[in-house]
Amino acid sequence: MSVRPDADTRTIRHAQAERLRAVWANPSGWRYWTSVNNFQVGLWYSSAAFAFMLFGGVLALLMRLQLATPVSDLFSADFYNQAFTLHGTVMMFLFAVPIFEAAAIFLLPPMLGARELPFPRLGAFGFWSFLIGGVFVCGSIFFDAAPSSGWFMYPPLATDPELSGIGADIWLLGLSLIEIASIAAAVELIVGIMKCRAPGMRINLMPLFAWYLLIVAGMILFAFPPLIAGDILFEMQRMFDWPFFDPTRGGDPLLWQHLFWIFGHPEVYIIFLPAIALMAMIVPTFSQRPIVGYSWIVLAAVGTGFLSFGLWVHHMFATGLPQISLAFFSAASEAVVIPTGVQLFVFIATMLAGRVVFSVPMLFGVGGIAIFVIGGLTGVMVALAPFNWQAHDTYFVVAHLHYVMIGGMLFPVVAGIYYYYPLIDAKHLSDALGRIAFWLMFAGFNIAFFPMHLTGMRGMPRRVFTYQTELGWDWLNLISTTGAFVFASGVLLVAFDVLRPKNRYLRGEMNPWRAGTLEWISEPEENWGVRSIPVITSRYPLWDQKTLMRDISEGRGYLPDAEEGRREGLVTSVLDARPLQVLRVGGTSYLTIASAASLGATFIALTFHWWIASLVAAMAAFTAIVWWLWTGTAEIPEKPEKDVGLDLTLPIYASGPASVGWWAMFITMVGDSTAFASLVFGYFFYWTIHPDFTGGIDGPGSFWPLLALALFAAAWGLTVVARRYNAKGNVLVMRLCLAVSFALTCAASVAAFQGPRAHAMQPTAHVYPAIVWILVIWVLAHAAVGAVMQAYCLARSFAGRLTRQYDADLSNVVLFWHFLVITAAVTFPVIGLFPQTGGR
Repeated sequence: MSVRPDADTRTIRHAQAERLRAVWANPSGWRYWTSVNNFQVGLWYSSAAFAFMLFGGVLALLMRLQLATPVSDLFSADFYNQAFTLHGTVMMFLFAVPIFEAAAIFLLPPMLGARELPFPRLGAFGFWSFLIGGVFVCGSIFFDAAPSSGWFMYPPLATDPELSGIGADIWLLGLSLIEIASIAAAVELIVGIMKCRAPGMRINLMPLFAWYLLIVAGMILFAFPPLIAGDILFEMQRMFDWPFFDPTRGGDPLLWQHLFWIFGHPEVYIIFLPAIALMAMIVPTFSQRPIVGYSWIVLAAVGTGFLSFGLWVHHMFATGLPQISLAFFSAASEAVVIPTGVQLFVFIATMLAGRVVFSVPMLFGVGGIAIFVIGGLTGVMVALAPFNWQAHDTYFVVAHLHYVMIGGMLFPVVAGIYYYYPLIDAKHLSDALGRIAFWLMFAGFNIAFFPMHLTGMRGMPRRVFTYQTELGWDWLNLISTTGAFVFASGVLLVAFDVLRPKNRYLRGEMNPWRAGTLEWISEPEENWGVRSIPVITSRYPLWDQKTLMRDISEGRGYLPDAEEGRREGLVTSVLDARPLQVLRVGGTSYLTIASAASLGATFIALTFHWWIASLVAAMAAFTAIVWWLWTGTAEIPEKPEKDVGLDLTLPIYASGPASVGWWAMFITMVGDSTAFASLVFGYFFYWTIHPDFTGGIDGPGSFWPLLALALFAAAWGLTVVARRYNAKGNVLVMRLCLAVSFALTCAASVAAFQGPRAHAMQPTAHVYPAIVWILVIWVLAHAAVGAVMQAYCLARSFAGRLTRQYDADLSNVVLFWHFLVITAAVTFPVIGLFPQTGGR
């Protein structure tokens, strides 16, 4: 039995809560946009993603109007090409992935029993990058300059500036910003889930939503970098005529397809798994029982993520690949059905074991699963090479794609909106409007897309803007167009329900659905995840820990106060969530906007070949990011430890693997290494497909590349030694090692550059010198970053911000150099020894 607190205790707790409110409050007025609070950034992210979705939906309706009747001249072929390219781009890059990143930023802190994700400024930077890139790409259609080569941008059409115009550059460089935002979100989510869970929330007690987002964030690290590598090759050909995809000079357009679909097929599951994550939260709540088979669904999600990387070639069955590869990838495509089916059967078992309440969220969720199953069945069909050859590039594939994407993603997202809307402003959406919207969307979707299976089987190809009357496609297209507008009316009804004024206020009803997970302990009017950080002992703590909600709200957990006026959370161990450190996160800042805006200006200027403007913007971005790091990371605290409550004292500062910054660097470099591996894959791809890879052109030789490797290895060794001497308190030797290492880095960069330059390797002449130069440039770019990091640590040391005890910056730089020297150790032997100098 709890004891009612006396008046003094209530006064103390009230004062603590007021200090927390003051610390976590968002600014008002025009400074409102400098907020980095997860609650606010999550809302911005989701609002922007839905706005882009509505824009993409309008483009889809325009396309359906054009195809409603044969020989239509409603729009020109060029406008239609721009519309379908932007429609696919928007739905894939500006809605499907960002909406789940937004949901994660919004939901994960309270769901994990945390105050905030570990890098709120990084999250805000990601949002502004996403918004700038999205507006740039979408706005191009109003100037008749949108990309028009399809959302997959196949060469040679898209690589020829005369055929594709500036639209392809807008697509490539605009999406680069969006990809940066996605990777930034992935880093924050992985570190937040692994290191910022509430004490006691062991890894086998995590909410399924967190498990799914962890898997998806990991997939982003391995799926997006190959696309970034492909974008680099693509833009180098468009901008400087380097022949990566030009067969006449040794290139091959199939390399783009490999790199794109290595990204593109995992992308489907990057979209699908978070939608299943929402269902994994909704189904137990409305079945009023824990999920059946928790371990099985986690293993199935991991298996789905893993297998998704072995399926990309089934998009390329018609390209003439060897039969053995077709058989392998066909089998892998069939195998992914197994873990996907496990997840669906777990939901069915949970509903059968409980007493299901068919609320609006459950209605959308179950309807989406039904649609997805149909898409999965047609997916099994197109995974078979003989059928794929017949259906490839027809409307059958269009139907399959939309059944998977809309059933597997959009319907669960709408279910999530109706389920989680009370967390936004303590109000419910309309049950009546929600049910009407569901039936409009469900019926409209099937009316629109099911006939496309028949249209495709009758031979209608994708990406045609009109067709002749006698082909027999007219009535099927008219039905599809009618269904599309019915579906759109349901989407608009959902939008109206969200935006309309609402009078019913549920003040005090913090958990209206009687859910069992922690996100429902946060109050909509508060700006932090939890009033105090609890100890968790269950997967459904609100069901099993009966007094938990009251204990949290009364400040009986960890960090119930903000004595020093700082935003604070806890860092816990990866496996068993033991408290390790007090984490101080940054507050509101202009630097996130300035960094994203200047980086966006850099990419936009590059699109139009404004070299000086691009250089100025890049320098501004560099300055803003360095200032952000200087003022906002690895701050030396006013005291080494802090009493966090419940008789526990924790350090405020950590470095090395104990710090979240080290983890962020490690995860970032894993993604970076994936992009590098994709470029190396390109090198050996060219080597294996051509009997004379070099085209008779001399290579860089072995002397300069191996000298560069030796110098980079020496620079790395001195950086490691610098950290060790700093740990011993020998500041003078540490600074000397860093200075010499900086000089060696510069010398190594010169040697690396000298190899292809000394042998007059012209990258425009043949793909061999072009791919050699790309690998060298990759190392040089990382060497420049490594040199800046060494100089940064020297400056921090002289400023008294890097000491023997407070050495997180140096630890992170050493970690970066571990990856840099591995990159050099792969690059220089490859270009110097494989193949030997000269032709073969």
